[in-house]
Amino acid sequence: MEYRNIAIIAHVDHGKTTLVDALLRQTLKLGHGEEITERAMDSNDLEKERGITILAKNTAVEYNGVKINIVDTPGHADFGGEVERVLGMVNGCLVLVDAAEGPMPQTRFVLRKAIELGLKPIVVINKIDRIDARPEEVVNLTFDLMAELGANDDQLDFPILYAIAREGKAFKDLNNPQEDMHELFEMVLEHIPAPPTDLEAPFQMLVTNLDYSEYLGRIVLGRVQRGTVKKGEFVQLMHKDGTMTKSRVVQPFTHLGLRRIEADAVSAGDIVALAGIEDAQIGETVADLADPEALPIITVDEPTVSMTFQPNTSPFAGKDGKYVTSRHLNDRLKREVMTNVSLKVEEVRPDEFIVSGRGELHLSILLETMRREGYEVQVGSPQVIIREIDGVKHEPVEHLVIDVPEHHASTVIGVLGARKGQMVNMEPQGSRSRVEFKIPSRALFGFRTQFLSMTQGEGIMSHVFDGYAPWAGEIKTRQNGSLVSMEDGPAFAYSIWKLQDRGSFFIDAGAEVYVGMIVGENAREQDMNVNVCKNKKLTNVRSSGADDALTLVPPRKMSLEDALEYIGSDELVELTPHNIRLRKKVLNPSLRK
Repeated sequence: MEYRNIAIIAHVDHGKTTLVDALLRQTLKLGHGEEITERAMDSNDLEKERGITILAKNTAVEYNGVKINIVDTPGHADFGGEVERVLGMVNGCLVLVDAAEGPMPQTRFVLRKAIELGLKPIVVINKIDRIDARPEEVVNLTFDLMAELGANDDQLDFPILYAIAREGKAFKDLNNPQEDMHELFEMVLEHIPAPPTDLEAPFQMLVTNLDYSEYLGRIVLGRVQRGTVKKGEFVQLMHKDGTMTKSRVVQPFTHLGLRRIEADAVSAGDIVALAGIEDAQIGETVADLADPEALPIITVDEPTVSMTFQPNTSPFAGKDGKYVTSRHLNDRLKREVMTNVSLKVEEVRPDEFIVSGRGELHLSILLETMRREGYEVQVGSPQVIIREIDGVKHEPVEHLVIDVPEHHASTVIGVLGARKGQMVNMEPQGSRSRVEFKIPSRALFGFRTQFLSMTQGEGIMSHVFDGYAPWAGEIKTRQNGSLVSMEDGPAFAYSIWKLQDRGSFFIDAGAEVYVGMIVGENAREQDMNVNVCKNKKLTNVRSSGADDALTLVPPRKMSLEDALEYIGSDELVELTPHNIRLRKKVLNPSLRK
């Protein structure tokens, strides 16, 4: 069989997963008969809830006798490690660009990786039905970006398609719209090179993804570089340290639509799954038993942000979690590192781990997943990873793009300037302005909430890691102190009502609190100890205001990301399956002074 292997790459929310839905729907009508739900490739709960792709996943469709393997990649910069490892499986890519927004930071990041690997791009301008769409201009911007990233002449001579992925349409000519995707399929067959298929050579495959089945154990995924492997055949698993393990292929699988299909043998060119190779890690090679030869190990960019993970030690520890000890935490983090290639874990003490990742979102998705699995954990504030380059302290820098209404632009630019941001470009777009900055990564901790309130919820911001630059000096990101509970017990509406003018609260009346727990944000710079467990004294004399209702300002409900952005260096976020609480590292108020 002939194969084509392509990845779909784009900035977050430009429509990758929706495009894959449309491709699947149209080919499955041809007789594979399977119901495709909306965003079918976003398979886990977090992806469905947040509307973003977190894990790279592959599917396959058949068109005119050619099998097209499609890899859907995340669009968020924090999951760049997912993208880097799967690009080695493909020979071409569909670069999806929003017809109104144009190329955004993540488009730049992924495109750079694709160009370095020599992948052949097809540019798809999506959402051309938007009122503010500007397809011709966006094509020019994409060309300029590719030229800037060092694309060769063949890559710069890219074919262009216009699409409305939501309606399942893609076509070459804006003046001649089509009702389906057949022109996209034709273009993939015509422009994307077929992978090498040397069936006689010794078997060789690089492990680029891992899966797990209750019945078959570990499943390894990757593209077969050469040769063929049959069910029941023995192979060598070549580890990163040069050692080898003899393994048996219990069951090979190929893909079609959303299903894995059992096969008797799999061969060069196809993206496949093999069950039975138990000790495999991402980046290792599965090779022929008689003539093993290792492939280059996958390299991904280094992490830029770290956090301290510890088992929960608050007075409420163990109340609603299933896994609460440091041993549980250690085992879970070791398991995560096996599949999450851009994550690093370092054990500082038996009950303290430094976990490093690509950004706050990368680490918060891990925490949210662990929380849902029943883990209790407490984490410190995010810290950037500092490097020494030529004896000078360097820190990670982000390329930040903000899209704001024109009348808010000057305020946002002023705030980012105070956070050591350097403006590199500004262009008006109708009633809005797009401004680009180079800014230290740590300056963006806690900025998103402030940005949304400054722009009254109308601003859009996205950023991507842009390398290292010399340390920019002290940055003050948080202006206000915390309101800290000085008593244990339930919080009373009366106390909160009395303290409302001192700051904003994170808790409702009736919430259980403990000494050292953060219950709100102070209106001033310093921390303030407050007693929210004091109720109104009852007397037998009725005062004039006795029956007045207490009107409480609704509390600020913190999401996990909000909590991580908020906490200072002497504070922790306590996570349990049902609660997110903020606390001081030192609970006793007399020891904190």
